[in-house]
Amino acid sequence: MLTVAPPDAIELRCNSTFQALMWALSRPGDARVMPEAGLAGIAETLVDLECTVFADTPDLREAVSASGALVTGDVSRADHVFLSSLENAADQIVQLRCGSPLYPDDGATLIVAARHAGQRLRLSGPGIEEPTEISLDAPPAFWAMRAMLCAYPEGFDCFFVDASSVIGIPRSTKVEVL
Repeated sequence: MLTVAPPDAIELRCNSTFQALMWALSRPGDARVMPEAGLAGIAETLVDLECTVFADTPDLREAVSASGALVTGDVSRADHVFLSSLENAADQIVQLRCGSPLYPDDGATLIVAARHAGQRLRLSGPGIEEPTEISLDAPPAFWAMRAMLCAYPEGFDCFFVDASSVIGIPRSTKVEVL
């Protein structure tokens, strides 16, 4: 008889983080709570040996390296891009992979630390029953670049992390700066 070991604390934490991320992208604009604050828990959950990752801080690069993933200094090669802020990140944003019409899933995932306050936004699109208003600490120039780069189905998905709270905005979501 085959027996399965019960999940340990790390597996439970990763499963809970993955569930929060999944629901955050499924319901754009809804904040979901992760079991751990910060970007490291997301790196632990999403990153594996087959990933290429860009991280803008030494601590996060070290956490990603521990997973066995390839850490790159070239944003255009990264599957996952971790940024500690959107301030002065325009050079990295324009290099994000956006997939192609044939392979839109080749688009990158942007994970950024940003307060869930500040610039007011209106979201609409799949997963949003009625246009939803949220606030995120992201400059209007970021949304203009995203609109230019994301021509659905091409584009990149975003996670905005504020402590242990995460908001997901998939490439299919239309964002209007208010």
